[in-house]
Amino acid sequence: MANLKEIRGRISSISSTMQITRAMKMVSAAKLKKAQDAIVMLRPYSEKLQEIIQNVNSSSDPDQVSIYAQKREVKRVLFIAVTSNRGLAGAFNSNIVKELNIQFQNNAQYEIEVLTIGKKAYDAVRRNRTVFSNESSVFDKLSFDVVSNVTESVMTSFKEGKFDEVYLIYNKFINAATQDVTTEQLLPISMIENDAAETQVETDYIFEPDRNEILDNLIPKSIKTQVFKAVLDSVASEHGARMTAMHKATDNAQELKNDLVIFYNKARQAAITNEILEIVSGAEALKNS
Repeated sequence: MANLKEIRGRISSISSTMQITRAMKMVSAAKLKKAQDAIVMLRPYSEKLQEIIQNVNSSSDPDQVSIYAQKREVKRVLFIAVTSNRGLAGAFNSNIVKELNIQFQNNAQYEIEVLTIGKKAYDAVRRNRTVFSNESSVFDKLSFDVVSNVTESVMTSFKEGKFDEVYLIYNKFINAATQDVTTEQLLPISMIENDAAETQVETDYIFEPDRNEILDNLIPKSIKTQVFKAVLDSVASEHGARMTAMHKATDNAQELKNDLVIFYNKARQAAITNEILEIVSGAEALKNS
């Protein structure tokens, strides 16, 4: 009977776990809708802003290159790693850490620092890498202005020559079940050369003020938008990954519970059968005596 009591305890424990995982799945599903709407609305703006910059740059003075587009000898590299502050999201965070380690190996010849957005990234690198800044608090009250302040510090460091290249590593949201680990260069920004730009369809713009001044205003905004988009992508991916992980966890718990119930019923039936046999054996013994 002690064995039966242990099995009942395990069934009860699994049932409690199922309630938790089911509730977490529902919460993530509700948050996913809002996060998905936010990234879907931002992407067209970001892409159009990039298109305008490329078109304006194609006809601007080639001798006046934005400081954010200047390429120099690479000695110091900054990686901006975007994860979440919480776990229980499957491989969502570990995939970013794996990609970070790959980039560390590929860029081992450079001085590397990491800016972490998310506690999971910070915990993974703080012991063996130089952390430029830990900005996990941006998720407390996420907004463009909050992320913009973080990006501003990175842009200032790039202008001052503290870093020669800056890369973003984040989970790009595809759908609730799919997130694509993405590494993209943030600085220096990629600008289409004039020869390559000639193959594009020319867009007629009326400039006020001049082209270069417009670029000086648009490029910083584009960089900040790119980082904000990466953070929104990561948030939507987190909720999608957690919803999927909790769905699988609930299914696995249900399967384990079913197996335990069958095992419990068999054990209980065997125990009852043994008790009946003992009673019958005792009755037979009394008759014979």
